[in-house]
Amino acid sequence: MQRPAPIRTDSSNAFANNTMRVRLPAIIDETLALNSDYDASIRTRLQKLRDEIAYGAPISPLPKTAPDHDEWLRAIDKQREIVQSQPGWHNAEWFFAETYAYRWILEAARWQETGRDPFAPKKLAELQGNALWRLVERAMQPDDTLADALNRMLALDLWANRIDLSYAASMQHGTETSAEDLLVDDREAVIAQVLGEPAGAIYLVADNAGSELAMDLALVDSLLRLPGMRLVVCLKAAPTFVSDATPSDIWLMLAEMERRGDEAAALASRLCDAWSAERLRFLPHAFWNSSHFLWDMPSSLHRALNKARLVIIKGDANYRRAVGDCLWDVQTPFADVLGYLDAPALCLRTLKSDPLVGLPSAAMAKELCASDPEWRVNGKRGLIQFKAR
Repeated sequence: MQRPAPIRTDSSNAFANNTMRVRLPAIIDETLALNSDYDASIRTRLQKLRDEIAYGAPISPLPKTAPDHDEWLRAIDKQREIVQSQPGWHNAEWFFAETYAYRWILEAARWQETGRDPFAPKKLAELQGNALWRLVERAMQPDDTLADALNRMLALDLWANRIDLSYAASMQHGTETSAEDLLVDDREAVIAQVLGEPAGAIYLVADNAGSELAMDLALVDSLLRLPGMRLVVCLKAAPTFVSDATPSDIWLMLAEMERRGDEAAALASRLCDAWSAERLRFLPHAFWNSSHFLWDMPSSLHRALNKARLVIIKGDANYRRAVGDCLWDVQTPFADVLGYLDAPALCLRTLKSDPLVGLPSAAMAKELCASDPEWRVNGKRGLIQFKAR
């Protein structure tokens, strides 16, 4: 279908522009503060990157020694065609600029040489805090049926997406909600799909580590109750967007669950048993760190997802990747926009950016604009959107 042009980082979209001018430089400042023992050369590199992003400098290619230099150079060349000039941090397509900025943070921090996650201090602080474990306790309450468990866990997993370490505006809403916060609720159709489909693995495209990852794993645990069920959790191949989940975050989470004991330890034990039996896989892929939209995924990944019983797409950045990071008519059918994917698909996303499809009416959007002008970006509202095969 004909897609609108992706959002740009110039003044045409206030939120994208603010992300590059203010939010990302502040994230780099915080990264420097939380890694005070960084080598002086790394600090200098990060400070230089911070200023280039804040002031809209031209976008530079990665060093030629970087293993993904050629791929990102092609992405820069594509941006040059789009903007008809040298692409800069304040005039490029937003999805490209944001994903590439995080790739440059890793380059400046020499992550490929050290393996040190520059965002680890924030991740560990959340993992060791009490709020996450209170949420795990809520998730471990008994349910009468698997359908009841899935209904409850889909909601908990959605609202845990608010806990995004890159975005304080969303985090301040916490995981407690009111009925009007959920703008689309397709849980009934999702549960019918999961319980009725006889074969195929479920793929869960993870977003944040910490609270959201804990709820991802609790949802996975519920799904594994189905006989013969296989789950694949798709992870970032490298740290990005501050709190996005990598394989290291999975194993840190499972170890902390074991340490906490009681229901959390029992959950970790069930998940580790499923992993040992290869009913559960934790698979990183560089595609999830790239600037590519979902319809441009590698053929091997496309084949795997199209055979799935269900593809669960988590979070705001993955939603942008799925729908194209553009400004649609809000009533554009979700199923039409994701028509390039043959498998049934579910998006669980709290709204932290402007792209949005599948609202039941234009009147809903108008009312929300009147009551809360920031409703599309502040993380308060959520979507449970489903398309059948």
